[in-house]
Amino acid sequence: MRSSTGRRLGALALVPLFAITACGGSGTEDGADAAPLEPAAAAQRLDEVCPSTVVVQLQWQPQSDMGALFEMLGPGYTVDQDGNAVTGPLVAGGKDTGVRLTLRAGGPAIGFQSVTSQMYADDTIHLGLVHADQLIAASGEQRVVGVTPLLKHSPAMLMWDPEAHPGLSIDRISGTDASVVVSQDQFFPDWLVAQGYVTEGQLDPSYDGAPARFVGDSGIVQQGFANSEPYTYEEETPAWGKPVGYQLLKDVGYDIYASNLTVRADRLDELSPCLDKLVPVVQQAGADYITAPEATNERIVDIVSRDTSYTPYSIGEAAYSAELLRAEGLVANEDDGSIGTYDLARVREFVTELAPVIRDGGSDVPADITADDLFTDQFADRTIGLP
Repeated sequence: MRSSTGRRLGALALVPLFAITACGGSGTEDGADAAPLEPAAAAQRLDEVCPSTVVVQLQWQPQSDMGALFEMLGPGYTVDQDGNAVTGPLVAGGKDTGVRLTLRAGGPAIGFQSVTSQMYADDTIHLGLVHADQLIAASGEQRVVGVTPLLKHSPAMLMWDPEAHPGLSIDRISGTDASVVVSQDQFFPDWLVAQGYVTEGQLDPSYDGAPARFVGDSGIVQQGFANSEPYTYEEETPAWGKPVGYQLLKDVGYDIYASNLTVRADRLDELSPCLDKLVPVVQQAGADYITAPEATNERIVDIVSRDTSYTPYSIGEAAYSAELLRAEGLVANEDDGSIGTYDLARVREFVTELAPVIRDGGSDVPADITADDLFTDQFADRTIGLP
């Protein structure tokens, strides 16, 4: 999950999984002229309550931790290389909801601007993917409201060379002389310092996304995502080619909902009729994806292969990611058996803890901001869950 760090690693060249036709800056999936899709049930028809094309701003290029959204992208999609976007029918269980879905890449595709800033600059964007700490940081001038999380827990981690740091854990880093290499746009390093897990002097905010520093300096600790680097460093980085040691940030208390589907706070009422029907579709898509991710992973890899501005994304990494997300409970039911919903007590706890840390780091976080200002379960269907 590279969306909040701007990380991409070199990967093996990919052969497109489907035949394509290309014209200018776009490509169309084989089957674009296939017979019309079967219509979805009335409860999932979106054409009378949603925009004709629902536009979602992603945090990064397509990848498997966004699987629920690509599960909703039906056949006959078109890749717009100039706009770094893909558009196709918005489907529920493979059936036509009556509207279309556009997924726009983030990161370098938007000049590394935040998703929230894009949402406030461009009214054609209806929804955006935002991690909970970024959502808190934007709560002053660019407040958005999380309506459903794609990930129950974040796969964010710190990683190290297990031979250089045998038995290391995050809560013991301050007792070492290791530099902790992170990118400048993160909020968790300040929290780690506040907890005493890392010293201020150990932080090195020079991470540029390349593996060279980690490969060449076995003494460092580096940020990463558990559904990505453990695979790509071992399988797709020949200069390393062995396992990494790591620990999830959630395991030491930095436990946020990740990849929240959000709406601008000032558009919540406007889009509520759409969200009433759309959010349950997203929830079910998340359950369907993580239960059987193979076809959607192929779709994601195919879309990436059609846009030359994207870094290649292998089917091996996509499969590894989906398996880890399920095995580690990063995509999972809440205690009541629902998926894509919020445990609001947990949300209140991390908002209360993180808001002062993020504010002290320079973000415009209102002193009176509450969890209820930033997250809502009003659109979710708590009967939808993983079996």
